[in-house]
Amino acid sequence: MNEAFTSTTARCPVAHPDDHTPCTGAPAVTILDATNAGANGCEHHAARLLASLNGGRVYALPDAPKGAALRVFTAAADINPFPWVTGVPRTRPEQLSLNERARQAR
Repeated sequence: MNEAFTSTTARCPVAHPDDHTPCTGAPAVTILDATNAGANGCEHHAARLLASLNGGRVYALPDAPKGAALRVFTAAADINPFPWVTGVPRTRPEQLSLNERARQAR
């Protein structure tokens, strides 16, 4: 799997500069935005980015572990957009995770 990525390598391309959480492994998925611009990333940062995009999509890389894209998609639904922004209230619907919005709609 992506031999060029090691623990001493800089963080994956989808990690936001303000997101100081570590990568969880080698890039496993591609995240595309609504205009089809994309980048490859680890499952952790890919889920955080996907949660922050409107119209974002996730695709597994050819050498990704089985189920990587599904894990990212599922995790993103429980993550608030821009999770690296802390110390602010999240009360408006667009500030909540997809699953939280769905729970509130019931």
